Amino acid sequence: MGSMTIRQIDDDTRSWLRRRAAANGRSVESEVRALLASEKRRDDPARYPPGMAPLAGEGLGTWMARIGDEGGPIEAERDRAPLRDPYAD
Repeated sequence: MGSMTIRQIDDDTRSWLRRRAAANGRSVESEVRALLASEKRRDDPARYPPGMAPLAGEGLGTWMARIGDEGGPIEAERDRAPLRDPYAD
């Protein structure tokens, strides 16, 4: 397994991670691993509509242009309520 160091995390994000880790009974390091694993599972290419999954080696801009051309404009969710931090004091 590899390791990484993340520098220059703003204080609000650091505090949020500490609160979230404490609420879940984990260390901050373990909480970050859990968050990354969760996002990795969500990014399963099988979950994309046909032809919309990113291609190997395709950059973000190229992918966005390709799905924009194939899939038409993407409508924003304007009526969605703003998210609230469940770990805020």
